[in-house]
Amino acid sequence: MTVLVMRRPRIKPEHRPYRTVDGHIRIGSVVYGIGSEVTDPDGWVWTLVEAMDGTRDPSEIVTEVSVQHAELEVSAADIRQTMADLTEAGFVEDAGAAPPPGLSAPERERYSRGMTLLRWMDLRPRKSSWDPQARLRRARVLLIGVGGTGGAAARDLVASGVGALHCVDPDVVELSNLNRQTLYGEHDLGTPKIDAALGALRALNSTVTVTGERREVRGPRDLAGLLSGEVDGGGRPSGDAYDLLLLAADRPAVIRRWANAVCLDAGMPWAEAGYRGPLVSVGVFAPGRGACWECLRIAEAERRDLRLGPGQDEDAASPRMPWNPVNAVTAGLSGGLLAHAAIALLCGIPPTDPGYRFGLNLMVPGDPIMQRSDPRPDCPACGTKSGADSPVVKPS
Repeated sequence: MTVLVMRRPRIKPEHRPYRTVDGHIRIGSVVYGIGSEVTDPDGWVWTLVEAMDGTRDPSEIVTEVSVQHAELEVSAADIRQTMADLTEAGFVEDAGAAPPPGLSAPERERYSRGMTLLRWMDLRPRKSSWDPQARLRRARVLLIGVGGTGGAAARDLVASGVGALHCVDPDVVELSNLNRQTLYGEHDLGTPKIDAALGALRALNSTVTVTGERREVRGPRDLAGLLSGEVDGGGRPSGDAYDLLLLAADRPAVIRRWANAVCLDAGMPWAEAGYRGPLVSVGVFAPGRGACWECLRIAEAERRDLRLGPGQDEDAASPRMPWNPVNAVTAGLSGGLLAHAAIALLCGIPPTDPGYRFGLNLMVPGDPIMQRSDPRPDCPACGTKSGADSPVVKPS
């Protein structure tokens, strides 16, 4: 474990501690997954966290605690170790750290609220709380599909400060799109979605490099070409590497299988999202880290008991329609989940263990979607190439 040396340690404002009625210390807020409780029978830990206010260096903090609790004879080593433990747990930032290079003063103002959210959810020690935002600023993302889900994801990522976003879509804006594809307006009817999307996204944030091409993905070779930087129609910045693939296209139906295979071959993390009636979900995958999309699909098919009769296809239990019933809410939620997954994969906040699908059932508030499985040695896509196992979470 590498312990960061901080100039002026400060408990993160979002993690401000308080004392419970029984004298314990709660730190990290009361949000599940973040907060912790520390026992403090002698009271010196409370003095320590109060002294970690960003105005003192580590030596001064040690002196402050030692002087206030001289009768306890707390060793400097114990005080420093507790500071190190709090730092390692992600509750501390360095008030004396300079912002990382690559973020201008206007950008720091623009992303100041987003930085504090990332800081709140971040459980890793960092030299600067701006590091995750700077990492997002350097990221390059390929997005396939800028309809309801993809348009919302693109908007959220551009607003959040992703460095470069390349969008791919073959369609034009139609009147039936406007009930949920909020990136477009009536003035865009008949316009290629890529042209309208680029205009809207560039107007939203001029510091982000937004490019695109009107192109249909017809097979895994097309998808592999896009991932490698192959140009079809121009407009893409030079270079042959993306950090992440986001899939928001729903046709052809086999496109998720293509994406899974191509990303496994390229070693690239990816995420896909969408809606099915009141169910809104996102799948998050990374080669070598947990189950692949095919593993998860097989595991879910085995888990379900549709009680189908002999010869019945599963479409009998979940019929396919000419179009997917949707409104702006379900499309926007799925796009937001896709953008959230992208930020988690790119920045590590919140910590994520790929190989799962999660989401919401809007019909029953409080009924979550959560699917996870081990990597499957018999998987036709990844076989034994999935790497370390992921913990099994029983699907809801």
